[in-house]
Amino acid sequence: MPMFQPLRRDGLVGFEGGGDGQVLDLDTAVKDGLLGGVNGGGVPDEKLDLKTMIKELDLQDIPSVFICPISLEPMQDPVTLCTGQTYERSNIHKWFSLGHLTCPTTMQELWDDTVTPNRTLHHLIYTWFSQKYVLMKKRSEDVQGRAIEVLGTLKKAKGQARVHALSELKQIVVAHLMARKTVVEEGGVSVISSLLGPFTSHAVGSEVVAILVSLDLDSDSKSGLMQPAKVSLIVDMLNDGSNETKVNCVRLIRGLVEEKGFRPELVSSHSLLVGLMRLVKDKRHRYGVSPALGLLKPISAHKQVRSLMVRVGAVPQLVDILPSLDPDCLESALFVLDALCSDMEGRVAVKDSANTIPYTVKVLMRVTESCTNYALSILWSVCKLAPEECSPLAVEVGLAAKLLLVIQSGCDPALKQRSAELLKLCSLHYSDTMFISKCKLTRTIQ
Repeated sequence: MPMFQPLRRDGLVGFEGGGDGQVLDLDTAVKDGLLGGVNGGGVPDEKLDLKTMIKELDLQDIPSVFICPISLEPMQDPVTLCTGQTYERSNIHKWFSLGHLTCPTTMQELWDDTVTPNRTLHHLIYTWFSQKYVLMKKRSEDVQGRAIEVLGTLKKAKGQARVHALSELKQIVVAHLMARKTVVEEGGVSVISSLLGPFTSHAVGSEVVAILVSLDLDSDSKSGLMQPAKVSLIVDMLNDGSNETKVNCVRLIRGLVEEKGFRPELVSSHSLLVGLMRLVKDKRHRYGVSPALGLLKPISAHKQVRSLMVRVGAVPQLVDILPSLDPDCLESALFVLDALCSDMEGRVAVKDSANTIPYTVKVLMRVTESCTNYALSILWSVCKLAPEECSPLAVEVGLAAKLLLVIQSGCDPALKQRSAELLKLCSLHYSDTMFISKCKLTRTIQ
């Protein structure tokens, strides 16, 4: 159970069990900002639920005096023990139900297990949260109103005025959840999407895409974005836009790909694949790697896309970046390479890449089981395709020892079976004595 180290009570008293002997007036404490409250605010007339306010505000800078030492969460029903320490009622009762007869913070034995409601602290907590909550609601209403105004402006704005309106709307929806909901509810998605077309400037298009990726788009909205002219503009910006715009374009296309009515021909584009591979290989701006690989995964399920990936030279590029990828990106890249191996031209391209075998062998049993699974599938494909060429090379870089580790591990039985089959395939090109020498576990450690 997490324990909280008692902190100084921020110089406050006015509640049971704390303070330095002085008594502060509650309203003065809040108005003077001693708890970080809203200046000049009292408890609102409307009766608000404390639990709801705590959940919706989700604040990080909560005064330590409001935090239960047991759960480390804001207290809703604070009670005080005979030791002077205050806890959330449900938490301290749970502590007692576990057989503890001590104070959780001080570990003193309790001479009295009675808990006393700390009404003063409850009032402080309620006042502080209610002021924050009312202010948040007021700001949300202001933001919602401004979002509606900007949407109205977009319907008639032209040129630079349109760019300014879109830029302001982007800032609003990125920063405020309620603004995003308002834009969707007010039909803003269709207004914003209508600005994408064959003659749309990249200045307008980049702002539109940034807004759309921030919104929760429904099926109808996504269907409207699947028009070839709109997708073509998005792909153009993926290649020529800023790094932020490129990533936004990838995320927007990813959302379209996941829709039921998606048509593979929309992403069977040389320009799209070139743009994605540029993001994957960009060594200066690595934050585009994960989104790009995340889009390559679903589109690699389509044969025409896989064929195009081979033709644009994606295979050696993906293989060469394997050592530099984090585990999540590595899994995505291996997934794509494994998908490419499902076609003959893809298997040949993977086999012909000079680093395929050493890099995939290195992955085995080093990252996740999924990575091992994809790497093993890739190795099986190339070794089955050209056993005399690939099997000895794989064994020389330590494949046999790695396969033995997989077989002896607690991984999926199907993975063990595939490892045994690959091990048998590789052994055909060696004498028994020679192959045993290639299985030394020291190779696995290197």
